[in-house]
Amino acid sequence: MIPWLGPDPVFPPPSRALKEPNGLLCAGGDLEPARLLAAYRTGIFPWYGEGEPLLWWSPDPRMVLVPAEFRISHSLRKRLRKPDYTVRCDTSFEAVMSACAAPRQAAGGTWILPEMRAAYLRLHRLGHAHSVETWIDGELVGGLYGVALGRAFYGESMFARVTDASKIALAHLARYLVHRDFAVVDCQMNTSHLASLGAREIPRSDFVAGLARWTREGDAPGAWPDDAMKDAFRAAPSAAP
Repeated sequence: MIPWLGPDPVFPPPSRALKEPNGLLCAGGDLEPARLLAAYRTGIFPWYGEGEPLLWWSPDPRMVLVPAEFRISHSLRKRLRKPDYTVRCDTSFEAVMSACAAPRQAAGGTWILPEMRAAYLRLHRLGHAHSVETWIDGELVGGLYGVALGRAFYGESMFARVTDASKIALAHLARYLVHRDFAVVDCQMNTSHLASLGAREIPRSDFVAGLARWTREGDAPGAWPDDAMKDAFRAAPSAAP
């Protein structure tokens, strides 16, 4: 059995999470900003489906991406140099979440339920949640969103309506995070796609210990400049992110 959370934003230690299903820690509570931020600071995140109780997870090992280790393939590097796209930050957060919540061809339903969208929109308005958006001809064609705490960025979801649109956003995010001295991008679960981009698994204990430092460092919450990633690769296409 897993514990049921009370009214206070306090979680059990991640070390108490189940091995099967990997990382299931507790249930209940709410999605208010104080609880979400407390969860992220200790390596815990919400993930549940429609009709299920609110579930909280902290898998072991943890999939992470060190921003400077983002891997750019030859084809993606060529795509990044083309002049037909623009990358913006925090101009269409709600639209990015809506696109990420849309049904995918290979999956039914979504875990980005209306209450999740409302919760992360509140975090966005408080300066904790951010979107990175790929635009072509004035149309939002791809992007991602996540939460930034100190020097840690927690990736939540991404989408693409044209080829490589989400990779373009992620490449620009990685370079931006390097410039801002971020330590890690939390990718949560291992996938072959993330591994191909340079993400790797680390022990949960190392991740949680790192968060204790990283989330106390860095800049205060606030909106990211909408043009912070403008021309990042076209200006210096041969540089590492």
